[in-house]
Amino acid sequence: MNRDLDAVLRAAQAQGLLPPEATAPHIENRPWPVVLLTALGAWLAAVPLLGVIGLLLGDLAARGAGTYAVGALLLAGAVIVLRRPEVPVFLEQLAMPALLSGAGALAFALARDLPNQAAAAVLALLALAMAGLINRPWLRVLLGAAAASCAALALWPGRLWHAPSLPAWWMVLHALLGLWLLALVVQRRLMRCASLLENAGSGWLLATLAGLAAFSGMAFLAPGVLGGGFLGAVAAGLAGALPATAMAWAQHGMSATLAAAGAAVLVRAWPSLAQRNPWGGHPAALCLAALCLAALAFFIPTLGAAVLALALTLATRRWRLAGAAGLAAMWMLGSFYYALAWPLAHKALVLVACGAALGALAWWALRADAPATAAQHTPPSWPALAAVTLTVLATVVVAQVAIRDKEKLIAQGRPIYVKLAPVDPRSLMQGDFMRLNFALPDATARTDTGLLNGLNGQRPLVVARVDARGVATPLRLHIPGEALGPDELRIELSPKNGQWTLVTDAWFFREGEAKRWEGARFGEFRVNADGRALLVGLSDDRLVAILP
Repeated sequence: MNRDLDAVLRAAQAQGLLPPEATAPHIENRPWPVVLLTALGAWLAAVPLLGVIGLLLGDLAARGAGTYAVGALLLAGAVIVLRRPEVPVFLEQLAMPALLSGAGALAFALARDLPNQAAAAVLALLALAMAGLINRPWLRVLLGAAAASCAALALWPGRLWHAPSLPAWWMVLHALLGLWLLALVVQRRLMRCASLLENAGSGWLLATLAGLAAFSGMAFLAPGVLGGGFLGAVAAGLAGALPATAMAWAQHGMSATLAAAGAAVLVRAWPSLAQRNPWGGHPAALCLAALCLAALAFFIPTLGAAVLALALTLATRRWRLAGAAGLAAMWMLGSFYYALAWPLAHKALVLVACGAALGALAWWALRADAPATAAQHTPPSWPALAAVTLTVLATVVVAQVAIRDKEKLIAQGRPIYVKLAPVDPRSLMQGDFMRLNFALPDATARTDTGLLNGLNGQRPLVVARVDARGVATPLRLHIPGEALGPDELRIELSPKNGQWTLVTDAWFFREGEAKRWEGARFGEFRVNADGRALLVGLSDDRLVAILP
């Protein structure tokens, strides 16, 4: 293996692809159990050591320039240790807490003395500088991801820690993707920095893909699995919407353009796709496949960026990054199901049309390729069959868990009724769903972080008084540890369209049945002891259920 690598290195130097002083990377061969146990011991030793240093420095480490001095010294010590080519595992792992503590001290000082965006920009540059100083690929990947996260905060145009503006986040994430594309261009021209840009760029792209996937919203039954915690709130609050403004149309159009650019990149990188493609050399077939991809990307404004990243990583044979981009793209496709602003019939029509077109192309390809591959046919490998089987089983298990939880809540939950509040008549009925609104305390009219203080990552709860008929009247926000009255219960709130509501703000029904639901005056819920609720139906002013 080493001889083959040396031969490739010498050939690249002879052709001028690598500088004469280039050397093969050092491949460490450490048993992972030894590394794991040594790392555990190092971290356990580092925690009290850093605590003692903090006690000795006292106020010097928390005020004025002392915070910068302590952070810089810790970072410098960690970088010196990690720059050494041969260093004991224990000492290497001991340097990691020092690196994190130094970066944390500088982050605290910068956030204290500078505006948030400026502090984030400095931290992003600091992470990239440390990636350049420390020649360890795995650490460079982590530093690249940290730099991308800080750069996203630095590019954020509004005030941090407030309810996110989705168009602004879309622009920030695509700006991060643009910087990664720029790094690819620079990497091809500056071979001396190729290793740094490769590793740090990988972390940067992974962080960008994670942000795009989170921005696209919930997918694959995530709300049912994540439940009522913080992650569930994030997943439920980012559903897609119809483009209603010029900016929204520009975002959807840009997504389709990026997807088409990704298809062009693959055709250019693999000319056989266009010249000797399995559809008998018909470029129209490839154009149809690219058109289906662009159409899906138009409906999902984050999909185009993921498709472009997937195409570039495939074309440049970055297989692991391609796998991450593929997973992100699949998540975004799954999020299309939860885009409540699109009528269900329209979503089904789009997916069926694209699926039918791609299926027809695949059938055509198999027919065209059958004579050439009949003699070379090999059965599918066991790993592939195992992966498909595990994927199917995991999907079934996740679906069954979510369904079981909902059925248990319906069967065992306490039935209550909550009065519907007035809704703008123009938005009461929209296609095949009815917009809902409930009378809640004024403090629930916002979704910024102030409402989440002291909740330890959980959703807020509202306290409601239940009368003899089972009608619940929301009174106030629940304070953790607060005792409830004999006729009171807690109901969990969900974030929807910039405000908190009970479970959902929409009720779906069959098309053409809008007249039947106009008499709805109450929402019928099932609530368990923890406050988790489920909307099971609507009732009229006499609490008589309106049957579908």
